[in-house]
Amino acid sequence: MDYTATQSGFRQQPDMRLRNSSVDGTDGSQLFEDTSAAASGSQTGNQQAGLQAAGFPSLSDPMSNLAMAYGSSLASQGREMVDKNLDRFIPISKLKYYFAVDTVYVGKKLGLLVFPYMHENWEVSYQQDTPVAPRFDVNAPDLYIPAMGFITYILVAGLALGTQNKFSPELLGVQASSALVWLIMEVLAVLLSLYLVTVNTDLTTIDLLAFSGYKYVGMIVGVVAGLLFGKPAYYLSLLWCCAAIFVFMIRTLRLKLLSEAAAEGRLVRGARNQLRMYLTMSIAAAQPIFMYWLTYHLIR
Repeated sequence: MDYTATQSGFRQQPDMRLRNSSVDGTDGSQLFEDTSAAASGSQTGNQQAGLQAAGFPSLSDPMSNLAMAYGSSLASQGREMVDKNLDRFIPISKLKYYFAVDTVYVGKKLGLLVFPYMHENWEVSYQQDTPVAPRFDVNAPDLYIPAMGFITYILVAGLALGTQNKFSPELLGVQASSALVWLIMEVLAVLLSLYLVTVNTDLTTIDLLAFSGYKYVGMIVGVVAGLLFGKPAYYLSLLWCCAAIFVFMIRTLRLKLLSEAAAEGRLVRGARNQLRMYLTMSIAAAQPIFMYWLTYHLIR
Protein backbone atom coordinates (compact mmCIF):
# COMPACT_ATOMS: atom_id res chain seq x y z
CA MET A 1 0.00 0.00 0.00
CA ASP A 2 1.14 3.54 -0.76
CA TYR A 3 1.35 6.38 1.58
CA THR A 4 1.08 9.91 0.12
CA ALA A 5 1.75 13.10 1.96
CA THR A 6 -1.09 15.49 2.69
CA GLN A 7 -1.46 18.56 4.66
CA SER A 8 -2.91 16.71 7.65
CA GLY A 9 -0.52 13.80 7.46
CA PHE A 10 -0.50 10.57 5.58
CA ARG A 11 -3.39 9.04 3.59
CA GLN A 12 -3.61 5.29 2.80
CA GLN A 13 -4.42 4.23 -0.78
CA PRO A 14 -5.55 0.61 -1.34
CA ASP A 15 -3.73 -1.66 -3.80
CA MET A 16 -6.25 -2.68 -6.46
CA ARG A 17 -4.21 -5.63 -7.89
CA LEU A 18 -5.79 -9.07 -7.44
CA ARG A 19 -3.78 -11.62 -5.58
CA ASN A 20 -4.83 -14.64 -7.75
CA SER A 21 -4.41 -12.87 -11.04
CA SER A 22 -1.52 -13.97 -13.21
CA VAL A 23 0.67 -12.04 -15.47
CA ASP A 24 -0.95 -13.25 -18.66
CA GLY A 25 -4.49 -12.99 -17.34
CA THR A 26 -5.24 -16.75 -17.36
CA ASP A 27 -7.31 -17.99 -14.38
CA GLY A 28 -6.54 -21.26 -12.50
CA SER A 29 -3.25 -21.98 -14.24
CA GLN A 30 -0.38 -23.87 -12.47
CA LEU A 31 2.70 -22.11 -11.33
CA PHE A 32 5.00 -24.63 -13.12
CA GLU A 33 4.18 -26.57 -16.29
CA ASP A 34 3.95 -30.43 -15.98
CA THR A 35 6.51 -31.86 -18.38
CA SER A 36 6.57 -35.49 -17.10
CA ALA A 37 4.24 -36.82 -19.82
CA ALA A 38 6.27 -35.19 -22.50
CA ALA A 39 9.50 -36.51 -21.01
CA SER A 40 8.18 -40.09 -20.83
CA GLY A 41 6.87 -39.88 -24.35
CA SER A 42 10.19 -38.60 -25.63
CA GLN A 43 12.02 -41.34 -23.71
CA THR A 44 9.82 -44.07 -25.22
CA GLY A 45 10.35 -42.58 -28.63
CA ASN A 46 14.10 -42.54 -28.09
CA GLN A 47 14.05 -46.22 -27.05
CA GLN A 48 12.06 -47.25 -30.10
CA ALA A 49 14.37 -45.21 -32.30
CA GLY A 50 17.38 -46.91 -30.69
CA LEU A 51 15.89 -50.37 -31.30
CA GLN A 52 15.17 -49.54 -34.90
CA ALA A 53 18.68 -48.18 -35.35
CA ALA A 54 20.07 -51.43 -33.88
CA GLY A 55 18.13 -53.50 -36.40
CA PHE A 56 15.14 -54.54 -34.27
CA PRO A 57 11.64 -53.98 -35.65
CA SER A 58 9.24 -51.70 -33.89
CA LEU A 59 6.86 -53.31 -31.40
CA SER A 60 3.97 -51.61 -33.06
CA ASP A 61 4.88 -53.12 -36.43
CA PRO A 62 2.26 -55.73 -37.50
CA MET A 63 4.94 -57.83 -39.19
CA SER A 64 6.89 -58.17 -35.94
CA ASN A 65 3.76 -59.30 -34.08
CA LEU A 66 3.09 -61.86 -36.79
CA ALA A 67 6.68 -63.12 -36.56
CA MET A 68 6.41 -63.46 -32.79
CA ALA A 69 3.19 -65.46 -33.08
CA TYR A 70 4.73 -67.70 -35.73
CA GLY A 71 7.82 -68.27 -33.58
CA SER A 72 5.75 -69.25 -30.55
CA SER A 73 3.73 -71.71 -32.65
CA LEU A 74 6.94 -73.27 -33.96
CA ALA A 75 8.27 -73.60 -30.41
CA SER A 76 5.10 -75.35 -29.23
CA GLN A 77 5.17 -77.72 -32.21
CA GLY A 78 8.83 -78.52 -31.55
CA ARG A 79 8.11 -79.23 -27.89
CA GLU A 80 5.29 -81.61 -28.82
CA MET A 81 7.53 -83.40 -31.34
CA VAL A 82 10.29 -83.83 -28.76
CA ASP A 83 7.83 -85.22 -26.22
CA LYS A 84 6.48 -87.74 -28.73
CA ASN A 85 9.92 -88.92 -29.84
CA LEU A 86 11.16 -89.09 -26.27
CA ASP A 87 8.21 -91.23 -25.26
CA ARG A 88 8.90 -93.47 -28.26
CA PHE A 89 12.50 -94.23 -27.30
CA ILE A 90 12.20 -93.75 -23.52
CA PRO A 91 8.68 -94.76 -22.42
CA ILE A 92 8.25 -92.47 -19.44
CA SER A 93 4.81 -93.88 -18.59
CA LYS A 94 6.20 -97.42 -18.50
CA LEU A 95 9.14 -96.38 -16.38
CA LYS A 96 6.73 -95.04 -13.77
CA TYR A 97 5.32 -98.56 -13.43
CA TYR A 98 8.74 -100.02 -12.61
CA PHE A 99 9.35 -97.46 -9.88
CA ALA A 100 5.93 -97.87 -8.22
CA VAL A 101 7.32 -99.51 -5.08
CA ASP A 102 7.07 -99.00 -1.35
CA THR A 103 9.04 -100.02 1.73
CA VAL A 104 7.15 -103.27 2.23
CA TYR A 105 7.79 -104.38 -1.35
CA VAL A 106 11.50 -103.54 -1.16
CA GLY A 107 11.90 -105.54 2.05
CA LYS A 108 10.08 -108.56 0.67
CA LYS A 109 11.96 -108.41 -2.63
CA LEU A 110 15.35 -108.24 -0.95
CA GLY A 111 14.42 -111.23 1.18
CA LEU A 112 13.29 -113.10 -1.93
CA LEU A 113 16.58 -112.34 -3.71
CA VAL A 114 18.65 -113.61 -0.80
CA PHE A 115 16.44 -116.57 0.18
CA PRO A 116 14.17 -117.69 -2.69
CA TYR A 117 13.88 -121.34 -1.71
CA MET A 118 10.65 -121.18 0.29
CA HIS A 119 8.71 -119.03 -2.17
CA GLU A 120 6.04 -121.01 -4.02
CA ASN A 121 3.92 -118.73 -6.20
CA TRP A 122 6.11 -117.05 -8.85
CA GLU A 123 3.40 -115.86 -11.21
CA VAL A 124 2.85 -112.15 -11.76
CA SER A 125 -0.65 -110.94 -10.89
CA TYR A 126 -2.72 -109.24 -13.58
CA GLN A 127 -5.66 -106.88 -13.47
CA GLN A 128 -7.62 -106.60 -16.73
CA ASP A 129 -4.72 -107.93 -18.84
CA THR A 130 -2.33 -105.46 -17.18
CA PRO A 131 0.25 -106.48 -14.59
CA VAL A 132 -0.31 -104.89 -11.22
CA ALA A 133 2.18 -102.42 -9.80
CA PRO A 134 5.22 -103.90 -8.05
CA ARG A 135 4.12 -102.61 -4.66
CA PHE A 136 1.10 -104.96 -4.90
CA ASP A 137 3.00 -108.03 -6.15
CA VAL A 138 6.43 -109.16 -5.01
CA ASN A 139 6.90 -111.17 -8.23
CA ALA A 140 6.64 -108.11 -10.47
CA PRO A 141 9.95 -106.75 -11.80
CA ASP A 142 11.04 -103.29 -10.77
CA LEU A 143 13.88 -100.89 -11.52
CA TYR A 144 14.18 -99.31 -8.09
CA ILE A 145 16.22 -102.13 -6.53
CA PRO A 146 18.54 -102.52 -9.57
CA ALA A 147 19.15 -98.77 -9.75
CA MET A 148 19.82 -98.39 -6.04
CA GLY A 149 21.86 -101.58 -6.09
CA PHE A 150 24.07 -100.27 -8.88
CA ILE A 151 24.71 -96.98 -7.07
CA THR A 152 25.38 -98.77 -3.77
CA TYR A 153 27.74 -101.18 -5.51
CA ILE A 154 29.79 -98.25 -6.85
CA LEU A 155 29.96 -96.69 -3.38
CA VAL A 156 30.98 -99.98 -1.77
CA ALA A 157 33.58 -100.50 -4.49
CA GLY A 158 35.03 -97.07 -3.72
CA LEU A 159 35.19 -98.01 -0.03
CA ALA A 160 36.96 -101.25 -0.85
CA LEU A 161 39.46 -99.47 -3.06
CA GLY A 162 40.06 -96.98 -0.28
CA THR A 163 40.96 -99.76 2.16
CA GLN A 164 43.60 -100.89 -0.35
CA ASN A 165 44.97 -97.35 -0.79
CA LYS A 166 43.97 -97.50 -4.47
CA PHE A 167 41.08 -95.06 -4.47
CA SER A 168 40.97 -92.38 -7.13
CA PRO A 169 38.11 -90.72 -9.00
CA GLU A 170 39.43 -92.11 -12.27
CA LEU A 171 39.54 -95.67 -10.98
CA LEU A 172 36.05 -95.35 -9.50
CA GLY A 173 34.80 -94.08 -12.87
CA VAL A 174 36.38 -97.07 -14.59
CA GLN A 175 34.66 -99.36 -12.10
CA ALA A 176 31.26 -97.77 -12.74
CA SER A 177 31.62 -97.66 -16.52
CA SER A 178 32.80 -101.28 -16.71
CA ALA A 179 29.85 -102.49 -14.63
CA LEU A 180 27.44 -100.52 -16.82
CA VAL A 181 28.99 -101.81 -20.03
CA TRP A 182 28.78 -105.43 -18.85
CA LEU A 183 25.12 -104.91 -17.94
CA ILE A 184 24.28 -103.48 -21.36
CA MET A 185 26.17 -106.26 -23.13
CA GLU A 186 24.31 -108.85 -21.08
CA VAL A 187 20.91 -107.41 -21.99
CA LEU A 188 21.84 -107.15 -25.67
CA ALA A 189 23.07 -110.75 -25.68
CA VAL A 190 19.79 -111.95 -24.17
CA LEU A 191 17.78 -109.98 -26.72
CA LEU A 192 19.83 -111.45 -29.56
CA SER A 193 19.37 -114.95 -28.17
CA LEU A 194 15.60 -114.48 -27.90
CA TYR A 195 15.53 -113.30 -31.51
CA LEU A 196 17.57 -116.27 -32.76
CA VAL A 197 15.53 -118.81 -30.84
CA THR A 198 12.29 -117.05 -31.96
CA VAL A 199 10.78 -117.04 -28.51
CA ASN A 200 7.34 -115.47 -28.30
CA THR A 201 7.38 -113.87 -24.88
CA ASP A 202 6.02 -110.81 -23.15
CA LEU A 203 9.44 -109.95 -21.72
CA THR A 204 10.47 -106.41 -22.57
CA THR A 205 13.89 -104.83 -22.60
CA ILE A 206 13.11 -103.09 -19.31
CA ASP A 207 12.17 -106.46 -17.77
CA LEU A 208 15.50 -107.93 -18.82
CA LEU A 209 17.29 -104.87 -17.43
CA ALA A 210 15.49 -105.33 -14.11
CA PHE A 211 16.25 -109.05 -13.86
CA SER A 212 19.90 -108.49 -14.79
CA GLY A 213 20.21 -105.73 -12.19
CA TYR A 214 19.09 -107.89 -9.27
CA LYS A 215 22.55 -109.46 -9.03
CA TYR A 216 23.93 -106.24 -7.53
CA VAL A 217 22.23 -107.14 -4.25
CA GLY A 218 24.31 -110.30 -3.88
CA MET A 219 27.44 -108.47 -4.99
CA ILE A 220 26.96 -105.86 -2.26
CA VAL A 221 26.42 -108.55 0.36
CA GLY A 222 29.59 -110.37 -0.68
CA VAL A 223 31.81 -107.26 -0.75
CA VAL A 224 30.52 -105.94 2.59
CA ALA A 225 31.05 -109.35 4.20
CA GLY A 226 34.58 -109.46 2.81
CA LEU A 227 35.37 -105.97 4.11
CA LEU A 228 34.08 -106.80 7.59
CA PHE A 229 35.21 -110.39 8.09
CA GLY A 230 37.86 -111.07 5.46
CA LYS A 231 38.15 -113.09 2.29
CA PRO A 232 36.59 -116.36 3.61
CA ALA A 233 33.39 -114.48 4.49
CA TYR A 234 33.41 -112.94 1.00
CA TYR A 235 33.52 -116.33 -0.69
CA LEU A 236 30.89 -117.87 1.56
CA SER A 237 28.42 -115.00 1.25
CA LEU A 238 29.01 -114.66 -2.49
CA LEU A 239 28.49 -118.38 -2.97
CA TRP A 240 25.19 -118.19 -1.11
CA CYS A 241 24.03 -115.18 -3.11
CA CYS A 242 25.09 -116.78 -6.41
CA ALA A 243 23.01 -119.87 -5.65
CA ALA A 244 20.08 -117.68 -4.60
CA ILE A 245 20.13 -115.56 -7.76
CA PHE A 246 20.43 -118.70 -9.90
CA VAL A 247 17.31 -120.20 -8.34
CA PHE A 248 15.51 -116.86 -8.55
CA MET A 249 16.25 -116.44 -12.26
CA ILE A 250 15.30 -120.03 -13.12
CA ARG A 251 11.94 -119.85 -11.35
CA THR A 252 11.15 -116.40 -12.70
CA LEU A 253 12.21 -116.77 -16.32
CA ARG A 254 10.75 -120.22 -16.88
CA LEU A 255 7.28 -118.67 -16.70
CA LYS A 256 8.33 -116.16 -19.34
CA LEU A 257 10.43 -118.22 -21.73
CA LEU A 258 9.25 -121.81 -21.49
CA SER A 259 5.95 -123.14 -22.70
CA GLU A 260 2.96 -123.57 -20.43
CA ALA A 261 3.71 -127.29 -20.07
CA ALA A 262 7.24 -126.55 -18.83
CA ALA A 263 5.96 -123.86 -16.49
CA GLU A 264 3.58 -126.37 -14.90
CA GLY A 265 6.40 -128.86 -14.35
CA ARG A 266 5.57 -131.41 -17.08
CA LEU A 267 8.16 -132.95 -19.40
CA VAL A 268 9.63 -130.55 -21.93
CA ARG A 269 9.50 -131.95 -25.45
CA GLY A 270 10.42 -130.54 -28.80
CA ALA A 271 13.54 -128.87 -30.09
CA ARG A 272 12.18 -125.36 -29.58
CA ASN A 273 11.29 -126.00 -25.96
CA GLN A 274 14.73 -127.52 -25.40
CA LEU A 275 16.33 -124.35 -26.76
CA ARG A 276 14.17 -122.25 -24.47
CA MET A 277 15.20 -124.33 -21.48
CA TYR A 278 18.89 -124.00 -22.37
CA LEU A 279 18.48 -120.26 -22.84
CA THR A 280 16.83 -119.92 -19.44
CA MET A 281 19.60 -121.84 -17.73
CA SER A 282 22.26 -119.85 -19.59
CA ILE A 283 20.82 -116.53 -18.43
CA ALA A 284 20.62 -117.80 -14.86
CA ALA A 285 24.15 -119.24 -14.96
CA ALA A 286 25.59 -115.97 -16.29
CA GLN A 287 24.58 -114.09 -13.13
CA PRO A 288 27.10 -115.79 -10.76
CA ILE A 289 29.86 -115.32 -13.35
CA PHE A 290 29.27 -111.57 -13.53
CA MET A 291 28.96 -111.34 -9.75
CA TYR A 292 32.38 -112.88 -9.24
CA TRP A 293 34.00 -111.02 -12.14
CA LEU A 294 32.94 -107.61 -10.86
CA THR A 295 33.85 -108.15 -7.19
CA TYR A 296 36.83 -110.50 -6.81
CA HIS A 297 39.42 -107.69 -7.21
CA LEU A 298 37.80 -105.60 -4.47
CA ILE A 299 38.76 -108.01 -1.68
CA ARG A 300 42.43 -108.61 -0.89
